Amino acid sequence: MANVAVEQLISRSNRLGADPKNTNYAGGNTSAKGTETDPVTNEPVELVWVKGSGGDLGTLTPAGLAALRLDRMRSLVDVYPGIDREDEMVAAFDYCLHGKGGAAPSIDTAMHGLVDAPHVDHLHPDSGIAIATAADGEALTTQIFGDQVVWVPWRRPGFQLGLDIAAIKAANSQAIGCILGGHGITAWGDTSDECEANSLWIINTAADYIAANGKAEPFGPVRAGFEALPRDERLAKAAALAPTLRAIASHDKAMVGHFTDADVVLDFLASENAPQLAELGTSCPDHFLRTKVKPMLLDLPASASVEDSIARLSELHTAYREDYAGYYERNATPDSPAIRGADPLIILIPGVGMFSYGANKQTARVAGEFYVNAINVMRGAEALSTYAPIDESEKFRIEYWALEEAKLQRMPKPKPLATRIALVTGAASGIGKAIAERLAAEGACVVIADLDLAKAQAAAEGIGNADVALGLACDVTKADQIQAAVDATVLAFGGLDIVVNNAGLSLSKPLLETTEGDWDLQHNVMAKGSFLVSKAAAKVLIEQKLGGDIIYISSKNSIFAGPNNIAYSATKADQAHQVRLLAAELGGHGIKVNGINPDGVVRGSGIFAGGWGASRAAVYGVAEDDLGKYYAQRTLLKREVLPENIANAAFVLCTSDMSHTTGLHIPVDAGVAAAFLR
Repeated sequence: MANVAVEQLISRSNRLGADPKNTNYAGGNTSAKGTETDPVTNEPVELVWVKGSGGDLGTLTPAGLAALRLDRMRSLVDVYPGIDREDEMVAAFDYCLHGKGGAAPSIDTAMHGLVDAPHVDHLHPDSGIAIATAADGEALTTQIFGDQVVWVPWRRPGFQLGLDIAAIKAANSQAIGCILGGHGITAWGDTSDECEANSLWIINTAADYIAANGKAEPFGPVRAGFEALPRDERLAKAAALAPTLRAIASHDKAMVGHFTDADVVLDFLASENAPQLAELGTSCPDHFLRTKVKPMLLDLPASASVEDSIARLSELHTAYREDYAGYYERNATPDSPAIRGADPLIILIPGVGMFSYGANKQTARVAGEFYVNAINVMRGAEALSTYAPIDESEKFRIEYWALEEAKLQRMPKPKPLATRIALVTGAASGIGKAIAERLAAEGACVVIADLDLAKAQAAAEGIGNADVALGLACDVTKADQIQAAVDATVLAFGGLDIVVNNAGLSLSKPLLETTEGDWDLQHNVMAKGSFLVSKAAAKVLIEQKLGGDIIYISSKNSIFAGPNNIAYSATKADQAHQVRLLAAELGGHGIKVNGINPDGVVRGSGIFAGGWGASRAAVYGVAEDDLGKYYAQRTLLKREVLPENIANAAFVLCTSDMSHTTGLHIPVDAGVAAAFLR
């Protein structure tokens, strides 16, 4: 039977977490105290349930709660060794767990257990952090809230902060919560509803006060020339810069990207005070853990050319890396974790927007959302006062916290294709769809390009949400549509690493019945189409400086000469030689180009369903339904070839195990001796 306190806690958490004005993604934590029956003594035992480490309030479930015995948790006060050793208390939480304890207790567990209130919320609202990061935040807290909300000077999250807030709660019976300097808010209540109401009152009161009393232009006037470009222009410039920006963000470690041109970002970048505010960096620990301590800001106007922007970005990247290395060296101690990379996670382009980066698309997107939070915080603080984030040394203590390092080490090992972005043509069905599904299952972000937009989108939705897959329309015979598909890919995921030339069709006819139109159609789609896709993609791959893979789905027919197949087989031979030519040309950039030669893939094939199957069945004198079996029997292995078999080969070609292989054609035909490579 569900515990009422837990049910109320989950409901409250989900409501608070669903609204971004209340807290950022995976930020903050909530708790409730109540009783359960101890299965050992059959006596009631008082527990505290707290959102576990790394969970998200908006999607929190009971499994995401840590459950601790309140008496044991509060007894830790008696053994607390002091602030210099407070990190040891996190390990002590494990000895306070009730049963298996649920999720891992977070660093904020002490705050929830020690505060003498049945329900506690700790949140990171933009309005609350604006007060928390204002230079005169303490005075503003009194001015805005009276004695109902108490100011707590900055202290790193941990056991001592829990003791501080507990003492404030005990000394201020009239108070409903606190503003935590540089950090966020904490509220409490005797009931879950009261706690939620108190949290919302603090958030809304702060927001209303800023709106009513803040400056009209908290970021200063607009900088001439730095205004937002028209939408089409800024998207085109964003796409043109994306490969260079990914190279910058991935100098130390490959990253996936996210782009936003939201008004809040564009307005900030157009303002007079943006450069100095960006240099100050973020303040809330949740923010800079996702965004690094500060972004990299292009200091050129929106009208700057792509070429000039790229040249300046290269200079700024060098300076950013030197600055970050200096930040690390100034603050590191002998027991600090090694530097985690000196590249920016947030790159701001005036007139265009913001690129954010992470180990996967969701992390990159959330990093961007966090910097939007930071912009809102800076706006609020500047509207009332002066934005004054926590000191650099304090930021370093959290960014390179041993507990944060331990959290990173607990993360699961990334999948083989994590951080890689794939574009697969003709991927709404058959071989292309199977390849897209396999690459995504191995950790890649995938873009499914197909003539049929509805089918492409359906195939993408079948793989996952927009953080994993994107479906778009593309006619590979049209260079402008191919460029649009590549641009959409780099804007959706930050770049491009894997290109699979799979789009194809076949018209099986003898020579005398093959028309000029038949010939042109097949060559335009497969030979010309593959060339155009590879050309557009190679430009991105080269600029990213991350290598990459181009894969051609050719055919056994590129080697084997069969009847009634002149146009298709000649086209496939063209594709096969493109593999060799591009492998020779692009190898110097670390780009591998390989091919796969399937045969007899009947099930799920768009080509076979479009009349090719009936035609080939007639040539071989078998029923169309038996064509797959026929093909299987003529192979050395007597096995039918399925789309998944080609997908397996495509995956293998993209892995580090094949890092030294280019110019190869892999037969996936169950063994056709006449098509052996020689």
